[in-house]
Amino acid sequence: MNDTSAPAVAADGPRYDFRTAEPKWQAAWSERACFAVADVPAGGKPKYYVLEMFPYPSGKIHMGHVRNYTLGDVVARYKRASGFDVMHPMGWDAFGLPAENAARERGIHPAKWTFENIDAMRAELKRMGLSLDWAREFATCQPEYYRHQQKLFLDFFAAGLVERKESWVNWDPVDGTVLANEQVIDGKGWRSGAPVEKKLLSQWFFSITKYAPELLEALGTMDRWPERVRLMQANWIGRSEGARLTFLLDQPEACHEGIEVYTTRPDTLFGMSFLAIAPEHPLAATVAAQDPAAEKFIAECRSMGTSEAVIETAEKHGYDTGLRVRHPFIEGATFPVWIANFVLMEYGTGAIFGCPGHDQRDLEFARKYGLTVTPVVLPPVADPATFSIGKDAYVGPGTVYNSGFLDGREVDAAKRAAIDALAGKGIGEGVTNWRLRDWGVSRQRYWGCPIPVIHCGQCGVVPVPDEQLPVRLPDDVTFDRPGNPLDHHPTWKHVACPRCRQPAQRETDTCDTFVDSAWYFARFCCASATDQPLVRAAVDHWMPVDQYIGGIEHAILHLLYSRFFTRAMRDTGHIGVDEPFAGLFTQGMVNHESYRSADGPNGVWLYPEEIDKRPDGSVVQKATGEPVIVGRIEAMSKSRRNTIDPGDIIDRYGADTARWFILSDNPPERDMEWTESGVAGAYRFTQRVFRQAEAVGPGDGPAGESAEAWRAWKQTTRPDAFDQHATTLRRATHKTIAAVTDALESFAFNVAVARLYELANAITDAERAPAEPGLPWARREAVEVFARLSAPMMPHLAEAVMACLNPGATALVAELSWPAAEAELLIAERVTIAVQIMGKLRGTIAIAPDSPADAVIAAAEAEPNVAQALAGKRIVRRIHVPNRIVNFVIAG
Repeated sequence: MNDTSAPAVAADGPRYDFRTAEPKWQAAWSERACFAVADVPAGGKPKYYVLEMFPYPSGKIHMGHVRNYTLGDVVARYKRASGFDVMHPMGWDAFGLPAENAARERGIHPAKWTFENIDAMRAELKRMGLSLDWAREFATCQPEYYRHQQKLFLDFFAAGLVERKESWVNWDPVDGTVLANEQVIDGKGWRSGAPVEKKLLSQWFFSITKYAPELLEALGTMDRWPERVRLMQANWIGRSEGARLTFLLDQPEACHEGIEVYTTRPDTLFGMSFLAIAPEHPLAATVAAQDPAAEKFIAECRSMGTSEAVIETAEKHGYDTGLRVRHPFIEGATFPVWIANFVLMEYGTGAIFGCPGHDQRDLEFARKYGLTVTPVVLPPVADPATFSIGKDAYVGPGTVYNSGFLDGREVDAAKRAAIDALAGKGIGEGVTNWRLRDWGVSRQRYWGCPIPVIHCGQCGVVPVPDEQLPVRLPDDVTFDRPGNPLDHHPTWKHVACPRCRQPAQRETDTCDTFVDSAWYFARFCCASATDQPLVRAAVDHWMPVDQYIGGIEHAILHLLYSRFFTRAMRDTGHIGVDEPFAGLFTQGMVNHESYRSADGPNGVWLYPEEIDKRPDGSVVQKATGEPVIVGRIEAMSKSRRNTIDPGDIIDRYGADTARWFILSDNPPERDMEWTESGVAGAYRFTQRVFRQAEAVGPGDGPAGESAEAWRAWKQTTRPDAFDQHATTLRRATHKTIAAVTDALESFAFNVAVARLYELANAITDAERAPAEPGLPWARREAVEVFARLSAPMMPHLAEAVMACLNPGATALVAELSWPAAEAELLIAERVTIAVQIMGKLRGTIAIAPDSPADAVIAAAEAEPNVAQALAGKRIVRRIHVPNRIVNFVIAG
């Protein structure tokens, strides 16, 4: 892949020189500001805002970027040609731990590392020919951006949407920072390798739970979002109906009279086997204070991550506290209280009652510790005398039994009856619960947006005054100690309280980087505004984003946080819309074969450019000739080294080839396989298209006409009539306009590519057709239409083709309107009609559309196979379905 020479192409026509053409047309677009729009455009065009999720500046773009931004660029160019004012901006999600780690490992400031990476990636993205409004570019690490983020934080704080409270977190004692659940690997910090602790810290939270009902309800209106994403968000918000009840301790412990539990299955209370509390539950702390073994168990639990995924997959462990609780309905019955590693303090009440017969997690726990398993829901048609629970809990519908007053009721009816009984006893009530928890945004890191508050011993938490924003990160920090450099800085955190002027301290926590990306789309609408985060007229004009494009991995957190942030900005007067993204598209992954050296378990992964595929089918290492194990086709990743460098592809084949191939392989929502042969085929196609243009263009090509003669010909009136081959080509041309338009409207980009391949084939057929007076005009029309229809996918080639067809023309394809199909050419010349006898297909006929029934039936009877089958038969009925079927009903 390091060979930058272009592959060979057929020598039957001049070559399209993409190395010269692509920079030329990119410069022309930039000079003409083709993709720039005003914050509030004049002229009355409809608006269209297309946005791809902005990248983290890692230093190099990858094939996922190429696919993502190509998809967005196709939409942007198509909508602009279709008469819309299009905003298509680009920026950088530039804060985050990788930059801080680079600072520690390489002795370079995070800002320098970040901006060098931005420069490199910007240059690569520009080589792709994306129709971006670069004047709106910003990086979230720039004080000009995070100043406004700090203002939004303070406005949310004033509105009661920000709170500081204690929370359990994953704490890395070596790095001295909070870790996300995903950064805890096998109970250890992903970077330091130190055993992670669960620690109770004061954290800043956005009150996203206040919007839980609205966030859930609005999902039903978002018909341009994938159903899968809406379902994932609904499950994450997690509205549930259930009961909140208190289990009284058989012997009250200290100040604990009972344990509160939330359950969605009160119908299974008679199947209770135990009660479990989270290691962080207050009662667990009380027990641990008197029981060293309990204290040790809790410490072990704190070495796990806090995510549900970690909890669900970990082996279930528990500690019997020796305490027992009374059953709410069974007189005299008590059950053991366990501390369990699978119960989370932040969900529900931090306590659950275990019904092993009807919850798989509870069943695994009960089997491990020899607890009772009593089924209380009988499946349909099951025999109560023989039904039992094996390896799997029963979670389906059925009839409640073994349950006293609930016996004989269906599950839903039993739930209602149990809740009524709990309320009657004064120990419970029916409640609506939400799985969603408030968004903790505190991070003990340097490279993030400083949280704009000051802690004063006398005044408490004091917001930084607006006139003192931004609270800028200090440049003179060091990374020679673990933990947050802001805590170690000798002067930065020491300030006077804005209220009492006494010595105080800045907040040294910085914002979770999800905050930076939760409102950037709105800032793009007025990226140059200096006095306020958002200019209301601009954001209300452009928002919501009409088409948002990005990976399914952001289906929950980023998208949900953005939906919350938009509502918070609405309620603080910054924006006038409820939802940030009207349409969402989640693209598939780019896959490639993986390769590994044949050294047994010690084999190393190899990059595609390190292997050689020989004619006999064997695969070897280029450097050594040693055999290579070809692995499965999977998503490109650095760990597998099955990546392709987009820069190398552009060097060798050009940006348009990369764009065309990445659009052609599969529907964009599905994964696609990157293959060398596929890219080479796309490259050959670009050469073929350019040769077709030169075949009908001026100059020294096959047309053999001077530019002057061509201009004179072009100015002649279109022929009054077209003969057979010209008409056939024109029909193909205008049907392609209609088909490509429909495909782009429905995001079926691979279908659009397929229809354009068909048009190119029709142009080739016309080149070989006998000479007709109107055929040259039809060929030129077809090539021009091809250029304009392919411009969203191959913009540089489209400009080159049009320049070839129109010497001296000043208009760019990027400025032209979308072609319209001539309606009369979309009408089929002939339709194929099935001919049946007694409902069985006997033949087909081709006839003019909407022909009279008598003519269609006569043609059907004359079809040779049909005529033979009808010979000697008496036809009792002739059925004609216009343009579709003729069916003959015969006697006997």
